[in-house]
Amino acid sequence: MTATSDQPSASTQRTLISVDAMGGDQGPAIVVAGCSASALKNPDISFILHGPADTLEPLVANCPELKGRCTIRDAQGVVTMDDKPSNVVRNGKDTSMWSAIESVRDNEASVAVSCGNTGALMALSMIRLKKLPGVNRPAIAVLYPSTNPQGFNVLLDVGADVRADADDLLRYALMGKSYARNGMDIERPRIGLLNVGTEEHKGRTELKEAHELIRDAADEAGFEFVGFVEGGDIAGNAADVIVTDGFTGNIAIKTGEGTATLIGSGLRQAFKNSIWSRAAAFFAYTSLRRVSKRFDPSNVNGGVFLGLNGTVVKSHGAADARGVSSAIKLAARLAESEFTHRLAARVASAKPTKETEE
Repeated sequence: MTATSDQPSASTQRTLISVDAMGGDQGPAIVVAGCSASALKNPDISFILHGPADTLEPLVANCPELKGRCTIRDAQGVVTMDDKPSNVVRNGKDTSMWSAIESVRDNEASVAVSCGNTGALMALSMIRLKKLPGVNRPAIAVLYPSTNPQGFNVLLDVGADVRADADDLLRYALMGKSYARNGMDIERPRIGLLNVGTEEHKGRTELKEAHELIRDAADEAGFEFVGFVEGGDIAGNAADVIVTDGFTGNIAIKTGEGTATLIGSGLRQAFKNSIWSRAAAFFAYTSLRRVSKRFDPSNVNGGVFLGLNGTVVKSHGAADARGVSSAIKLAARLAESEFTHRLAARVASAKPTKETEE
């Protein structure tokens, strides 16, 4: 069943974004508000919102920015954060998440955005969109604050799969390079392979093998390989793309988030310590606000699923309207650059290793 609210005109040439309106911790009102904010900033996008029509219709009606630019696709089921991915794959056809992915699979929308259960979203995306030829394991890529001129590094994988062999890491490098070019306008990205040291003799066997594969592919693929990098380089300027397995990447990003929360809490306590510290906080307010905005995850919200026959952007589950709007902005940029097609061509150009040839 499809309920229509201000059906976009067929003649309107806009980037169509499929949005799971029921994902996330703060409910559909926040997701719709994020779509409204994005519509106000970008006149070249429109939306398909997936979820219960009776819930979404009044929310959309209160957003004049969405008038003529939003279709509501009725989907009564909701994937919760506690649902097991395997159960969603077997029984989730009536959910808003499944419906959102299906719009991309049917080439109705250019990209899907969801704030929902990451495991379920990846499982559905793999089942319904399928992997690109040559990709064994998809990856989730995020933008990590750094001292680079662009202000961020691409870090992948951050949790799509806890394992990665040498060939997977090569594919991650190629996918990360494509993302950096299309998402950040870096013509020749510098790629580093995360390890426990920069010396070539260090690390596990698969890392040493991946080092050789990525090094040999660099010139033909159009990136610069800087070799092994360490944990401190994730937020540094040694590379533009940091490649690792999903286990390590997930720990790294969550450690960074926890550290940022700890420092923020410590600063707030320190500035409340005395009347003099409160006065110092008053005079430093502008600078503190600038730093806070620089590292605010809402400004770079959105992990991209790479290696699939379609583009999916995973927004943080706790994202507010600004965070949802940021994820939509990233989704629109990737869709407008025909990112999936460029990525498919890049991965397909990779020479197979001996293992994959066999």
